[in-house]
Amino acid sequence: MNTMSRLLVIACLALPFAACKKEEAPKVEAVAAPLTAPTSDDVSAWRTYVTDVAKRNMDGVNNSPYVYFLPSEGSEGFGGQYERLLEKVEGDLSRGIIEGNMLVFASPASTKIAELAVTGFGQVGTGTMKGVKVVFIGKPEDGEKVKAAAEPAGVKYVFVEAK
Repeated sequence: MNTMSRLLVIACLALPFAACKKEEAPKVEAVAAPLTAPTSDDVSAWRTYVTDVAKRNMDGVNNSPYVYFLPSEGSEGFGGQYERLLEKVEGDLSRGIIEGNMLVFASPASTKIAELAVTGFGQVGTGTMKGVKVVFIGKPEDGEKVKAAAEPAGVKYVFVEAK
């Protein structure tokens, strides 16, 4: 009995030391390299790329982004898809987008998505979208057109070259 009591006392005294952990080094998350734009018209590859770009630009954004993606001009039913997306963009922008949101415009057809964005921003009042981030993924010359159309609304404009 005496031996058993001694073992219990020793175990109780040793327990606090056994429970102490060594100070761990802070964990460093590995950041994946940015994806490159697909060279094909594969919609799935483009969506993955656009998602990656959107995630990398989420700083200051409080909600899920509005993503406006248009497939390549050679895809089946492109004209109808363009018209439906334009209608959606115009509807969203006419209702108003509040601070803390992000709009992403992307497509393998850079000129067409730029045309769509410019048309959509044509009806937006000056200074009505302060605190909204607009990300355009495409060609530099198209990006400049979208920037000129979007900035009067007061947005924070981000251009990402699809390369």
